[in-house]
Amino acid sequence: MLTPPVVIGVALALAIVALGRLSGLDRDRALYPVALIVIAAYYVLFATMGGAQALPSELIAATVFVVVAIIGFRTSLWWVAAGIAGHGVFDWLVHSRLIENPGMPEFWPAFCGSIDVALGVLLAILLLRRAIPERGRAAAQPA
Repeated sequence: MLTPPVVIGVALALAIVALGRLSGLDRDRALYPVALIVIAAYYVLFATMGGAQALPSELIAATVFVVVAIIGFRTSLWWVAAGIAGHGVFDWLVHSRLIENPGMPEFWPAFCGSIDVALGVLLAILLLRRAIPERGRAAAQPA
């Protein structure tokens, strides 16, 4: 259903990709992994705002996505595309069933789910078109 949060989420995903392409911010491959880390951090912020009872659960969930972002940056941005889209699926289908977070705005699952899925799909398209490097110098550096 095309609700305002969904439309705004998709529009912002398009804007992120357009700005990344036009500005060159996506050239060094860090833009999308950092975006995934920021996306995951919002739920931690909401848990803190809502009284912190959801904080341990949100920290665990956020940690999973942060690890995916780092693995993707170090190896292949396909991990990041899957992580961003996967976070959107998590927003829409899983989060509210596992974690009660009173600090999260009511519109957030639809907004964040739509921006995440759209951004993950757009990143996958960029990778398929080889518009941004899947792997880079960061993947070749020793740990």
